[in-house]
Amino acid sequence: MRSPRLAALELRRFGRGKLPRAALVALLLLPLLYGALYLWSFWDPYGRLDRIPVALVNDDKGATAEGRKITAGDDITRGLRDSEVFDWHEVSAAQARAGVEDGTYYLSLTMPADFSTRIASSAGDSPETGALQVRTNDANNYIVGQISRTVFSEVRTAASTKASRSFLDKMFISFSDIHGATAKAADGASDLENGIGKAEKGSKSLADGLKDAESGSGKLSKGLKKLDTGAGDLQDGSQKVADGTQALADRVNGVAAKVGPFLKDNEKTIGDTAQLVADAAGTVRADLDTLVKAAPTAAEGAHTASDALGAVYTARCESQVLPDTACADLKKARDAAADIATIADDLTTLIADQDGDLKTLRTNLGTLQEQAQALADRAPHLSEDLDDAVSKVNKLNTGASEVAAGAKKLHTGLGTAKTGAGDLDEGVTALETGAQDLNGGMFRLVDGSGELADGLHDGAARIPDYDEQDRDARTAVMADPVQLASEDLHKAPNYGTGFAPYFIPLSLWVGAMVAYMLIAPLNRRALAAGASAWRIALAGWLPVVAIGVLQTTALMAVLHWAIGLEMARTAGTVGFLFVVTACFAALVQWLNARFGAAGRILVLALLMLQLTSAGGTYPVQTSPRFFNAIHPYLPMSYVVEALRRLITGGGLQPVWHACVVLVAFTAGALALTALSARRRQVWTLDRLHPELTL
Repeated sequence: MRSPRLAALELRRFGRGKLPRAALVALLLLPLLYGALYLWSFWDPYGRLDRIPVALVNDDKGATAEGRKITAGDDITRGLRDSEVFDWHEVSAAQARAGVEDGTYYLSLTMPADFSTRIASSAGDSPETGALQVRTNDANNYIVGQISRTVFSEVRTAASTKASRSFLDKMFISFSDIHGATAKAADGASDLENGIGKAEKGSKSLADGLKDAESGSGKLSKGLKKLDTGAGDLQDGSQKVADGTQALADRVNGVAAKVGPFLKDNEKTIGDTAQLVADAAGTVRADLDTLVKAAPTAAEGAHTASDALGAVYTARCESQVLPDTACADLKKARDAAADIATIADDLTTLIADQDGDLKTLRTNLGTLQEQAQALADRAPHLSEDLDDAVSKVNKLNTGASEVAAGAKKLHTGLGTAKTGAGDLDEGVTALETGAQDLNGGMFRLVDGSGELADGLHDGAARIPDYDEQDRDARTAVMADPVQLASEDLHKAPNYGTGFAPYFIPLSLWVGAMVAYMLIAPLNRRALAAGASAWRIALAGWLPVVAIGVLQTTALMAVLHWAIGLEMARTAGTVGFLFVVTACFAALVQWLNARFGAAGRILVLALLMLQLTSAGGTYPVQTSPRFFNAIHPYLPMSYVVEALRRLITGGGLQPVWHACVVLVAFTAGALALTALSARRRQVWTLDRLHPELTL
């Protein structure tokens, strides 16, 4: 019996009762549960965002900038309500926070109280960015949070663009102001050029004057050096004088302390004594002349007397006329007379030899007499004169100390003046050099100011002076200078269309998996009849392929006419899905035929591996390395890629590539099934008593 006939007999079993017929209907409709229902639920979620409750909090107090009222919060609120992106609920901040927390609202958008103030600050000295505050709660729904970030990013961009337009409009107005100000500055630069020309002449005169000042400052410095040296000598000399007067004052004060009381108590005695000395000096001076004249005569008389006494002594005593006592007295008288004669001779000789000294003595006696007389006259006032003398000595000492201190200050000041004069000389030299440089710089400045004036005039001509129409046009461009020129080569009209290439093969795999729960992977009649392995494999595969074709037809009819799936290549899509269902049937058949009850588990496991590595939702490159590694070795990877091109459009190379891969998988699976059928024709204990039966 041929394989098609065996397949037909297998299908006729489902017409022998109500339950088999119901099972066949369920088998045909099962892919709809996976394909149609899944796609229907995901068909257009972005088109129903207006059903999502979102809290809107507008705490903005508004602001005033340049006399104009700014209400950015109210403007954004009106724009959001008009957009109908979400189901907006205007509430307070506390209600919004509580609602996001308990799930009443999926998220909240808040305009803070200073929102307009921050936006208006762009025209002030301290610009700040305005912040829209978004609060989400992934515990409510993670996807809504992702969607809101995209939506609010557009809201933020729109608000920023509006604020930028206002700022740029002011900037273009400022250009006009700058144009006018630059023109004035150019005129001022021309005036500056004239003034600098005059200043250049003045700087030359200044340089010449400073050159003369440099010469004078050099002479001043040299003169102050000499004065400083002389002041040093004066300081040393005055200090010595001060030390001497201090010693004199100390000595005079000490003597005065001792002599003062004596003079005060003995003024009369000192006067009388001085008078006596004066009188005695006068008497001695008067008698000195008499002494000179009488000395020779007195000498002669003394010799005469001495000779007479000698003669008397000889006559009286040697002859012992007189008693011894008398002779002794007479001898003394003789000797005394001899001494007097000798003295008289000496006096005569002295007067003769010292005649010059006697004249001096006479003069000195006169001086002594005058001074003694003066002392006698001043004696009643000696204590007063002593106090006056001590006071004058103290004043002299004080004056000498002040002179010494002044000399020291003078020396210090002249030292400072000498240093300052040196610095002055250096400074004047530097000034003279600087003045020369200034003159050169002023000369260059004259040229530079001329260039500045010319440049400002040129700049004023180049600075734009926009009118209102130009400002509006340029503000619009600069506020949003980059437009996203988006071009979608093969746009999927909705979310469901984009996911159809992923859910359709999933439903077909499930259909084949369930079909082999009702149909034996290896035809029992063929096995019992001893048919060839290939015939057994085909007899078990063809019924499921036929059911798969019916499943595909029913699924695509519902997706197209009931849900609205539009395909760029409808016939190609359906034909390709017939190839897909044949491949999936062959793979599921082999797993069940080879592994028996365990094969059903392997079928489910293989489905999971294909779903996670096919790249049906996110690009496979975003998955972990394991899924990237198995991606090219599983058939669903090629099915998803080919269906994208067939449904949304694009090149057909991935489709042909997928067909080749699916045919290869189908042929390989059928060959392995045939090998399994060959093994199943040999009965073993494991087949008679299987370890696991499902």
